[in-house]
Amino acid sequence: MSAIYSLSEVEKHNVKGDLWLVIEGKVYNVTTFAADHPGGERAIYEEAGKDATEAFNDIGHSEAAHEWLNDYYIGDLEGFAQTEEKVVEQQEELKQEPVTQVPVQKPKGSALRVIIPAIAVAGILIYKFVIAPQQKN
Repeated sequence: MSAIYSLSEVEKHNVKGDLWLVIEGKVYNVTTFAADHPGGERAIYEEAGKDATEAFNDIGHSEAAHEWLNDYYIGDLEGFAQTEEKVVEQQEELKQEPVTQVPVQKPKGSALRVIIPAIAVAGILIYKFVIAPQQKN
């Protein structure tokens, strides 16, 4: 059985030379990896001591990165009940849910709704300030 760590315990390990983080409910000691991280040490320092799942997944790490995690695994996060069985179940549900397509609505009206009134206003102004004064003379 793996060691179980609370989030408050993980939070204590957030300084250079002592770097832990959580990804998908698993706790990793990445202290020795920080200097070798392809994205730079700073990326590790910013996530150390907390749940880095979202940051890790947002980057789109390679399969190799996922495999490297195994080298730094030290235990599980307390209270994280995401079992492999649940993950598979959730993935199956996602596959089965029908994708609903929202019809694309074309904009109502057109540029003519703006152009025609603009031409009308321009015509009125030309008549009032150019043509009408010339007719008085």
